[in-house]
Amino acid sequence: MNIEFSDWIGSNLSRQDGKTVLITGANSGIGYYAALALASVGAHVIMAGRDETKIAAAMKSIEAENVSGTLESGTVDLSSLQSVRNFAEWVLKKHSRLDVLINNAGVMMTPAGKTEDGFEQQFGINFLSHFALTGLLYPLLNTTQDARVVTLSSIAHRGATIDFDNLRIEKPYDARREYYQSKLADLMFTLELGKRIAANNGSILSVACHPGFTKTELQRHLDPKILGGLVFMAAWQGSLPTLVAATKVGLQQGDYYGPDGPGEMGGFPMVAVIDDAALKSDVASRLWGEAQQATGVAFP
Repeated sequence: MNIEFSDWIGSNLSRQDGKTVLITGANSGIGYYAALALASVGAHVIMAGRDETKIAAAMKSIEAENVSGTLESGTVDLSSLQSVRNFAEWVLKKHSRLDVLINNAGVMMTPAGKTEDGFEQQFGINFLSHFALTGLLYPLLNTTQDARVVTLSSIAHRGATIDFDNLRIEKPYDARREYYQSKLADLMFTLELGKRIAANNGSILSVACHPGFTKTELQRHLDPKILGGLVFMAAWQGSLPTLVAATKVGLQQGDYYGPDGPGEMGGFPMVAVIDDAALKSDVASRLWGEAQQATGVAFP
């Protein structure tokens, strides 16, 4: 393990013994390092992804670090709501508690494409499937003391809009616009979920985070010329806001963490700025309704 990462974990993470954490997209990038860190402080980590071989390789790599926690693989394809339902059913049958759900997996500025259910794939994978997974696992989260849901957003949510007339590529495709929309949806989901939990006197905590500019496989569809002019953090450092959101004591509903450097592009975790675009309650309420209808999952 990177020495700086190890030192940060030792100084900032409390023991997580007895806790169960589920991370989507855990075989690489931010999800991998979040799994490594949480397993190193005693958590049982369910590493979820769509490729069993890659998950197995990631688990082997983490186990080689002699972590004190335990690991488990789970297979889910977030481009299919049926796969999400099957995965959630497996989790509910196998586990009696879920302390932290980290909605981490995502795609970024992909070529035009749709999910199995007909939605633009960035919106479908980044938001709708995580909405469905959270709802399907809500009963388990709700019976686990002090459970929390951590959803990854992005700097890209700033100034984005939710175009309800373009969730299935009804308009000419714009990879950047659609990605920004999906990340705004994730942050609005976090805030709306927190409001609904509070209204129902629930104890689940809904928080969000973003990794700033972090070098991961997420950028594989970007123009190399654009990437060459940017400065990225290593993936371990980009995982730190996720780890704070997942473990820090005293967080409030809707808290949002990101890097502390200029523009929140790099650095170490601090409270991040939520753009006004994410604070439109009427849009958030409509988005929730659309997501319920699209996924067939109603909660809390």
